[in-house]
Amino acid sequence: MARKISCDELAELVNNTQDFVLIDTLPRSAFEEGHLPSAINIVSDEILTRAPREVPDREKRIVVYCASAVCQRAGLAAERLESLGYTNVFHYVEGKRDWADNGHALEEA
Repeated sequence: MARKISCDELAELVNNTQDFVLIDTLPRSAFEEGHLPSAINIVSDEILTRAPREVPDREKRIVVYCASAVCQRAGLAAERLESLGYTNVFHYVEGKRDWADNGHALEEA
């Protein structure tokens, strides 16, 4: 099961440009309206096919998120990544809404 990551922990990764992949699991339109800095967009339904191409290193730290704590997309994506053999998966459960509510900027596509 993916480990949870807090807003503060994720902000530290983003601000220190740590080597990790941040995946927004929302539909493309929601991603384009605003996403966390440096995030890539892979909707949860495409994780099984796109993740091996876009993140070939199965030991790379990956953080997945979606809209908010009630959104199930990121949790599903985390499970699928782990089923593919990814070993360093984190789930930002509170998602994009929490990021913005904590005063962090979103980027637009």
